[in-house]
Amino acid sequence: MKTLNRIYVNGAFVAPHGTELFELINPVDNTLTGTVQLADEHDTRTAIAAAKRAFRTYSQTSPQERMLYLRSFRAAVEKRLDSIVEAMLLEYGGTIQFCRQAAQSCLAFIDSNIALLETFDFERRLGNSDVFLDPVGVVGIITPWNASNGFICSKLSTALAAGCTAVIKPAQMSALQTQVMMEILDDARLPQGVANVLIGRGELVGAEICRHPDIAKITFTGSTDVGKWIARESASTMKRLTLELGGKSPNILLEDADFETAVPMAALMAFMNSGQACIAGTRLLVPEDKLPLVESLIVKAVESLKVGNPGDEDTAVGPMVNKKQYERVQSYIRLGLEEGARLLIGGEGHPEGLEEGNFVKLTVFSDVTNDMRIAREEIFGPVLSIITYKDDEEAIAIANDTDYGLFAYVSGEENHARKIAGRIESGRVAINQFEFDLVAPFGGSKQSGIGREYGKYGLEAFLEPKAISY
Repeated sequence: MKTLNRIYVNGAFVAPHGTELFELINPVDNTLTGTVQLADEHDTRTAIAAAKRAFRTYSQTSPQERMLYLRSFRAAVEKRLDSIVEAMLLEYGGTIQFCRQAAQSCLAFIDSNIALLETFDFERRLGNSDVFLDPVGVVGIITPWNASNGFICSKLSTALAAGCTAVIKPAQMSALQTQVMMEILDDARLPQGVANVLIGRGELVGAEICRHPDIAKITFTGSTDVGKWIARESASTMKRLTLELGGKSPNILLEDADFETAVPMAALMAFMNSGQACIAGTRLLVPEDKLPLVESLIVKAVESLKVGNPGDEDTAVGPMVNKKQYERVQSYIRLGLEEGARLLIGGEGHPEGLEEGNFVKLTVFSDVTNDMRIAREEIFGPVLSIITYKDDEEAIAIANDTDYGLFAYVSGEENHARKIAGRIESGRVAINQFEFDLVAPFGGSKQSGIGREYGKYGLEAFLEPKAISY
């Protein structure tokens, strides 16, 4: 059993002032794997003070100097790719295939910001003014438990590229991943205080980050409810916000789609990261006359996906992160039946032989209408709803009839699909594939968030324009 009792502040590992212990539970069998000593408000203020001191000098560095720091950060990550994978497997049961991809994405995020610094113009001439894009200040980085280190690498490398310093608060359930990240940052030898890491509760550490006047910006990935709370708590100090929140992504199969290819892909998009992904395509929109074909293909596709030990090479879906999330997903499966949806495959309970862990049966509902709660609320588990439509106009209307707008998928003849994609209210739309472009802006419309990440749009979110006219 592991005992984690360190935070990373001002370039050093230190014992937290906080005394609360949080238990780490393996979701595969619900056994205790360790404890973590949580930071508190005092630790948070200490970390913010360190980041504020560091900002005075780091904000004055050149893009070339920042590139050197990012390369050092990247090298430290690359040394520990296996450790990142191991922590994800043990901590929240991500499948080995997904965890490897997530570890590689840590490098890709940093690489994209290194490349961006080679061409980004921090000074521009507009009208009669010189416009300088200055680093916004100390950034609060708040990340979720699923693939935590990928989010940290993305957000921190962008902050560093901009000339900002950071206080990072990952979810306490990602303590093992965070331990690896702290070791990475220590090995990277960044200037003291540039990157500080606290493991603590949102109502303590997160609240202090939101309210503290020396935090200039918060970048957060997580639920819409928490995002709204962050916005409220940050309002008194007018913090800049980038909020990447929940989703209920539509996946539209057009009449001219290649259904033999698109339907198995739809299953993968719905159940990615065991359904615990904000971009999961959990609403499958299909033409009315294609419903029998889609149902037969989706059942076949789902039956081919193994639910099981996340460490096995052939496992496609692992467990829910904890018992609370398992019970949440079970409640939505019951709700779907109560609402009148037709259970196509899956249902309540554990898959056979996996009763000790937080495993959920891969579940698909048909005869779903878009007013049902299973079609409107983010379940964050492997539950897919099939909704039929009569024509393109109705498909677009159903896709857009949601509180969310983070991601969408369209399958069909390319020109046709592009026309449909252009009318979807979503921060991103993928056509006939899923490739996560790290240069294009990423973020949500409506209640899926505020602001954009990645590429020049993401970097500019960490910068404050200043005009000098003469």
